[in-house]
Amino acid sequence: MTLFAPERLTLARQLEGLRKSELAAQIGKSSTALAAWESGAKRPTPANVAELAMSLGVTPDFFSPRGASRRHETAVPHFRSLRSTSQRARDQAFAFGLLAVDIAEAVEKHVEFPEVNVPSFEVSFDDEVDAPEEAARRLRREWGLEAGPLKHLVRLLESHGVLVVFSPPQTSAVDAYSFESTERPVVVLNPTKRDYYRQRFDVAHELGHLIMHRDAEPGGRVVEEQANRFAAEFLMPEDELWPLLPTAMNARAWDTLGALKEQWGVSIQALLFRARRLGSISDVTYRNAVITLTQRGWRRQEPGLISATEQPSMLPRSVELLDSAGIERESLIDQARAPRDLFEVVVARTPSAAGSAPSEAVRPSNVIPLLTSSRT
Repeated sequence: MTLFAPERLTLARQLEGLRKSELAAQIGKSSTALAAWESGAKRPTPANVAELAMSLGVTPDFFSPRGASRRHETAVPHFRSLRSTSQRARDQAFAFGLLAVDIAEAVEKHVEFPEVNVPSFEVSFDDEVDAPEEAARRLRREWGLEAGPLKHLVRLLESHGVLVVFSPPQTSAVDAYSFESTERPVVVLNPTKRDYYRQRFDVAHELGHLIMHRDAEPGGRVVEEQANRFAAEFLMPEDELWPLLPTAMNARAWDTLGALKEQWGVSIQALLFRARRLGSISDVTYRNAVITLTQRGWRRQEPGLISATEQPSMLPRSVELLDSAGIERESLIDQARAPRDLFEVVVARTPSAAGSAPSEAVRPSNVIPLLTSSRT
């Protein structure tokens, strides 16, 4: 192999959950040498590339250049809590998201994806008015959405060019996240959150980041609160929902919330939070309602009619169509330079049912390898 893309080495290392020093030690090289390879300051020899491929569980072709250089990727992913997950886990999750972009790019060479139509309504940190809510209202108008509950939210995003995928089960400690890539916006959903109503709020929350926070520092309290407010207004517009909300919490109120949950596709907790913010119920009433939710065990799992989460279709359907047209998965995997197991995760309609790696493969930082853990 004569060509080598430094950013592909970084991608593989992060997918495997390794620090530079750890990978360097595995192949008997110095951290300085590995850093030089990743920066592009020096080029590894073919023998070095073979050693890297063996250690990381990929083929040497994985390191070949493909498409736009990821070294120039300026995207900053929006993760929910920067304190509950390690930097290594976030790097691994982001690397998976970038690999998903590579796979989508390979598929898009053969099929036409929807054009990206995700406007930017930047919201500053010091807005004291309803800027996130106004951004949600503007997006509803921009996308020509009718009044009332939104139907399939994942496919709504896909129809406007957003790539939506599930992450692998090994990275489930990282919640849903989003980022802007050089090709299209990306939303990566948590594979273990099997709650239809809460998943929809996650999707709307990440959409809020894509709409409002392209230049914002991710993970801050204000940024996350703004994304929540965007999601609430996008899913539950104030002028439509407010007349329907209960003003006191009694048996009839809970029945009302249950009906609204099914109608609008949101959780009872989200409805209660919305009712408090809109002034339909007081802070005291809200706190008492949350206590009731806890006592009933609904903080973790609410009753609901819909058990299956929404499924992406843009990539899965495209791969199915290409297969019927004679363009097999093997060809797409080769074009994307993607490990087979991760390719299947990216193009799946539903979260992978595969378990995590054996306990001995877990890194000290509780990061599970995504490459070598799939070896048999």
